[in-house]
Amino acid sequence: MLDAGIIVMDKPSGFTSFDVIGKLRGILHTRKMGHTGTLDPIATGVLVVCVGRATKLVSKLTAEDKIYEAGILFGEKRDTGDITGKVIETSDREITAGELNEAAAAFTGDIDQIPPMYSAKKVNGKRLYEYAREGIEVEREPEHIHIFTIELLDFSYPHAKILVHCSKGTYIRTLIEDISEKAGTYGTMESLRRLKNGDFSIDEAVTFEELEAAEDPWELVHPVEV
Repeated sequence: MLDAGIIVMDKPSGFTSFDVIGKLRGILHTRKMGHTGTLDPIATGVLVVCVGRATKLVSKLTAEDKIYEAGILFGEKRDTGDITGKVIETSDREITAGELNEAAAAFTGDIDQIPPMYSAKKVNGKRLYEYAREGIEVEREPEHIHIFTIELLDFSYPHAKILVHCSKGTYIRTLIEDISEKAGTYGTMESLRRLKNGDFSIDEAVTFEELEAAEDPWELVHPVEV
């Protein structure tokens, strides 16, 4: 058994990031581990998990920039900012790919973003989603983030798919809402897949099925120097 390692998971939809840690503890039979950036339950893709003494690297790896592929559904706004929530606003204005690209361009570079109420960010020691579930909206300070690029991969109204390269702390749900409103409509995130976290990419990610099928799951953990 390694005393310091990193495993790049392909998180399945429906799991919280903490669920992944819990299941990994059972597979690897060790408790000391931590992930390097929360993914919403709806999201899939790269979740970097530090094991053993490698947990010392969590803060450093969390600070790395990320790349996401996100699906958008236009014409509605939901309370959670994604497809799992309740529809609170609708629009029948049909936008074009050109309008979407023009709106997205306004959000590249350094921007300030207000964290969504349905997020794990803490305010006064309590997570925002806990306030949201109680029907309470609290004031949130904007976060300074950087959007390197936004690329339109596919467009067939009311659906679109974008590729976003961004700094840590970026909420893709909020970015989608802001871009959609800039384009003159509403939009909600219908899918999210993290393709890269720093130097770790989806190409090297493993699934729970692969771990459970391995004769020795520790062979899928990358040893690191700490």
